[in-house]
Amino acid sequence: MAEFDGMRVTVLGARGSVPACGRQFAGFGGSTSCYMVQAGEQTVFLDAGSGLVSAPADFSVPPVILLSHLHLDHILGLGMYPRLSQKGKRTDIYVPAAPGEDPQALLNGVYEPPYWPLTLKNYAGDVHISPLQAHLEAGGIAIDTLEGYHPGGCKMFQLRYNGKTLVYATDQEPDETGFATLAAFARDADLLLYDGQYAEAEYESRKGFGHSTAQKGMALMERCGAKQLLLIHHDPHSTDAELTARETALGRADVRYAREGETIVL
Repeated sequence: MAEFDGMRVTVLGARGSVPACGRQFAGFGGSTSCYMVQAGEQTVFLDAGSGLVSAPADFSVPPVILLSHLHLDHILGLGMYPRLSQKGKRTDIYVPAAPGEDPQALLNGVYEPPYWPLTLKNYAGDVHISPLQAHLEAGGIAIDTLEGYHPGGCKMFQLRYNGKTLVYATDQEPDETGFATLAAFARDADLLLYDGQYAEAEYESRKGFGHSTAQKGMALMERCGAKQLLLIHHDPHSTDAELTARETALGRADVRYAREGETIVL
């Protein structure tokens, strides 16, 4: 059998804001933002929410962790990711930092006493913390970033490998100009991961929070020509029943709400 030469995207956590706990959240999952992308021998994690805690840790090639922004739900899993405690095992973490900012110091704002017992650089593993660049390469995966539309900022990611394109646009609330920019960034993507935290009926009262809806995601999908849309960053109050009802109402096989544990093959 020929070796697989595309990308695999595994949802490790699709919840937004804070983790959700209880049977009513089990179907779509309660862990916060973390997506594992595998291509060839390379593994890239998109964000490091609580979903990272259950991620594999044994890789022949050091994994890369890309942080879209530093809100707690997107970095919550770093402190308990097992690989960081494995002596000599390298992990590369890329942090969105303004010119002159120290990316390690930014993470130390959370991972440092008295908020956490030690800094990430004090773990037994070989932890490399670097500023996120506009473009980087990881094991044959070409990665481009673009500034998004969220309070305090949030990076969007485009990953390309062997003719396949994945776009990750979490925590987004673009205006019309930003919508056009995002559509160009996501042009012809094979898979678009887009923030669909709110139901359309509740969006009006939550404008300015930096999140979006399934309907806006579908409009973006049509505009950019993406083949599949996976809605992410579920509100911590949205139960399985509510998300299932919203998904059913959309009535499209190419548009779904992300479920923790699922893998999409591109």
